[in-house]
Amino acid sequence: MKKSFIVASMCLALGVAAQAQTAGTSVPQIQVQGVGKVKAVPDQVVVRLGIENKGKTAEEVKNTNDAIVASVLKYLKEAKVPEKNIQTQRVSFYSYKDYTDKKDYYQASQTITLTLEDLSKYETLIAGVMSKGVNRIDGVEYKSSQIATYQTEARTLAVQEAKKKATDYANALGQKVGKVILVADGGGSTPPVFRPMYSLKSSTADESGDQTLAVGEIEINTSVSISFELE
Repeated sequence: MKKSFIVASMCLALGVAAQAQTAGTSVPQIQVQGVGKVKAVPDQVVVRLGIENKGKTAEEVKNTNDAIVASVLKYLKEAKVPEKNIQTQRVSFYSYKDYTDKKDYYQASQTITLTLEDLSKYETLIAGVMSKGVNRIDGVEYKSSQIATYQTEARTLAVQEAKKKATDYANALGQKVGKVILVADGGGSTPPVFRPMYSLKSSTADESGDQTLAVGEIEINTSVSISFELE
């Protein structure tokens, strides 16, 4: 009875050891990261138009601001800008005291976000909205209508870079890159290219016919982490 117990215990111990050895066995592998970058010339521009007014009474300021907003929206509609590309945002209205003359004043402001799909219309439309009362541009952002295509290109480049890194390391180790074990998407980004806020005066480059929009390029980035077997 005692011998049977000892034999059973030994078998159990060997079984556990065998399982531990199997669980601890791993395939040699290497994990690398790749980054893909694609540069493109933007074909869209998002302009944030600002309307700001101040006065001595709340009613006066509100009415003035509302009238300008309505006039700008009407102008953009007549200029054949699609409604989906026009959005009113960031309405602000408040009172403040001017400590120079010790009087209370009111100020109202509103932003209209305008997306242009035809960059050749930029100069004309900016001059037009200025004539309707827009007195500030809160920023210009460049975009591309082909962003999905560029993102696909960036992902392909990221994978190629990751595989190149893995191959370099494997060669240095005297091994070869095997099949893929795991792929983890690191996400991507298209850093917005902004033109800073500035006030609009009655005399500008738009009126002289000079070009005031330089689109440059935008960069689409994406990254990936890939684990390969080593052979």
